[in-house]
Amino acid sequence: MLLSKSFIPILKNNPSEAKIKSHQLMLRVGMIKQASAGIYSWLPLGFKVMKKIEKIVREEQDKIGAQEILMPTIQSSEIWKESGRYDDYGEEMLRIKDRQNREMLYGPTNEEQVTEIFRSSLKSYKSLPQLLYHIQWKFRDEIRPRFGIMRGREFYMKDAYSFDITDEDAFFSYNKFFLSYLRTFKRLSLTAIPMAADTGPIGGNLSHEFIILADTGESKIFTDKRIFDLTNDDTELEKSSLEQMRKRYEKFYSVTDEKFNKVEFEKMVSEENRLITKGIEVGHIFYFGDKYSKAMDTAVDLPGGKKDFVKMGSYGIGVSRLVGAIIEAKYDDENEIMKWPLSVAPYDIALIPMINKNDNSALEKANKINSELIRNNIEAIIDDTDENYSSKIKKMNLIGAPYQIIIGKKSDGDLLEFKEPGGETQNLSLEKIIEIITKQKASN
Repeated sequence: MLLSKSFIPILKNNPSEAKIKSHQLMLRVGMIKQASAGIYSWLPLGFKVMKKIEKIVREEQDKIGAQEILMPTIQSSEIWKESGRYDDYGEEMLRIKDRQNREMLYGPTNEEQVTEIFRSSLKSYKSLPQLLYHIQWKFRDEIRPRFGIMRGREFYMKDAYSFDITDEDAFFSYNKFFLSYLRTFKRLSLTAIPMAADTGPIGGNLSHEFIILADTGESKIFTDKRIFDLTNDDTELEKSSLEQMRKRYEKFYSVTDEKFNKVEFEKMVSEENRLITKGIEVGHIFYFGDKYSKAMDTAVDLPGGKKDFVKMGSYGIGVSRLVGAIIEAKYDDENEIMKWPLSVAPYDIALIPMINKNDNSALEKANKINSELIRNNIEAIIDDTDENYSSKIKKMNLIGAPYQIIIGKKSDGDLLEFKEPGGETQNLSLEKIIEIITKQKASN
């Protein structure tokens, strides 16, 4: 892709209204454009990143046996009245009426909708368990939307729902999502800590937030540093292995401020292992038993003619929020360098030819290199503008392709100037560069 033909409206300076790194970068590089308070249009650069995150989220949901559906953004108020949440949810819910004067709402979440789908479709225990998910836009009318997409009113979210017969089976489903989330965030090059958390308006008695460390985070967290040393590479998708995995994490004190107990913290965590900081919530899972199934009369037939209400959980990941979270974790605002993980980068590599008005050889070489990259499934952006070297590097550092090739006077022969943004330059062959990128992509 030629930069001159790309819709990437880069600003010279950070917008004054943006207070955190992600909001600043996304506006400056033209990833988003505000449509109204807390609502944004996603422009090509930002949309590419978000769709790559969505792909990883989808793949990890599929791996645990979850099935994708798509529920509407507009829901009937009737099912929310059944559950008892229509009046309780508060002013964050956008309530509307259609032309027939029927009360509708723009869905802030989908527990009621998916429960209604389940109860009208499945009647026997033999159909369980069921894991259903969708990726859809949500709306919550925040009183003070701020920080760009990190706390907007409209957001793109993956939410999943589990249906089981017993608590034991439901915990098995819960643990599947627990593992799925850890693996999802690892593929995004994020270290997300599962923390015991309040259930909030979703309800229930078991809940974990997945938090990444960030100074701009809204959640205050208290944790044991040793939790960062845990891995789940050997965890298998079966009950005992998943249960042991979750117990390994829960052994270490790790909570948000709503759950914080100073006495417990000081008793369970030695002083040298205590960490008190801020973080960003990137995922949240809940188990709430029959809270919704009982309220909405959602039962299945059991052996012997009895019926019982299904046990449910819900599992959310903020797909659009993750774009901002990755920036908060990876953006070096002091040096104005963004390092996207290769798994979600808008481009794999930036080609930066030093163009002379009277000599197109550098651009011609860039086009030849790009042809070879395309053959190896490597996506490049070419800065074909006639700006000087420092301006080009600055732009490409902001766009954040994980690798750069500079094509100038030192690029004669078979060796190319190859580097990571802000890193040291190496002189490598194109064959070796392709090998490096291909190997790295395979590991994602």
